[in-house]
Amino acid sequence: MKRFLAILALWCVTCSYSVAETKPVQTLAVGAAAPDFALRGVDGRTHRLRDFAKAKVLVVVFTCNHCPTAQAYEERIKGLVTDYRRRGVAVVAISPNDNKSVRLDELGYTDLGDSFEEMQIRAKHKQFNFPYLYDGDTQQVSRAYGPMATPHTFVFDAARKLRYVGRMDDNEREQFVKSRDLRDALDALLVGREVESKQTRSFGCSVKWAGKQETVKKFMDKLAAEPVTVEMADVEALKELRRNGSGKLRLVNFWATWCGPCVTEMPELVTINRMYRHRAFEMVLVSANFPDEQKDVMSFLRQQQASNRNLLFAGTDKYALMAAFDAEWNSAIPYTMLISPTGEVLYKEQGTIDPLELKRMIVKSLKEDRNLP
Repeated sequence: MKRFLAILALWCVTCSYSVAETKPVQTLAVGAAAPDFALRGVDGRTHRLRDFAKAKVLVVVFTCNHCPTAQAYEERIKGLVTDYRRRGVAVVAISPNDNKSVRLDELGYTDLGDSFEEMQIRAKHKQFNFPYLYDGDTQQVSRAYGPMATPHTFVFDAARKLRYVGRMDDNEREQFVKSRDLRDALDALLVGREVESKQTRSFGCSVKWAGKQETVKKFMDKLAAEPVTVEMADVEALKELRRNGSGKLRLVNFWATWCGPCVTEMPELVTINRMYRHRAFEMVLVSANFPDEQKDVMSFLRQQQASNRNLLFAGTDKYALMAAFDAEWNSAIPYTMLISPTGEVLYKEQGTIDPLELKRMIVKSLKEDRNLP
């Protein structure tokens, strides 16, 4: 009986923990005090609420790396800092996302995920002029504020009472903006007026709360179960590959099982394909092995879970096959090319790729389908 009660008590503790973790997040109410925080920033410092005590108004923006809507507002946040700093407004950005709860297909509009290290890279690349803080480890601060999406803004007066919460403006495409809600709120507070619209809805990617790791695992398991196939590619097939009549952005990588750099970079290429394949993008891997090595090629591709389109040289005259794709190719591998839907070469790398550089080029080349910066 005692053993049963002990097991029951343990079960109840576990249940209580689960309920606490899955409790719906509530957005901080207008008039509430700003929850305290002590979070590390991309600058290596720990930033606290009291660090902004001298500011007449404090803006807290919950944002992240991967969300295309959040990305669309990055320049607007920078502009806000520039325009209002001398008027006593401080701006701080917090990333609330648990990086482990983001699936690869949710990274289809970004070159970077939401880890702290990737936040540092983005802040430097985009020249952020505001503190960018990480709350992905515990998300305690984010739960206290209650952002519903990224971006989501919270404006506090000099007494650090919430006076406005919601969107920055009414359209992620800046040319269509009609209502600049955040700036209106700041302008009102700075002259002692009441904020007319105290709360608006936020729009963007959902906050990635911890607890979705199992969903991510199931997604990865599903990808791992996809079939891997290899087609033989002759001269005409390689000419067609270079012309690119697919209507998609096409990434082509030539590799071989005996090529060390090729083997090393293959996981990065598989990840890139998984990130962008649901958009107007395709990746084709071409093995420069001999036709009679097809078994070895298949074995390696299965180990890599490379369920993209795979080709293998159909003949033994490798020089003719390589020239069919690119007459200027000096025949060394790995060799990677990014080709636009109209056949324009956007990226070419003789040797190992720089994954971040390549992802940035892919994102830039695919941006037209959303007309975002």
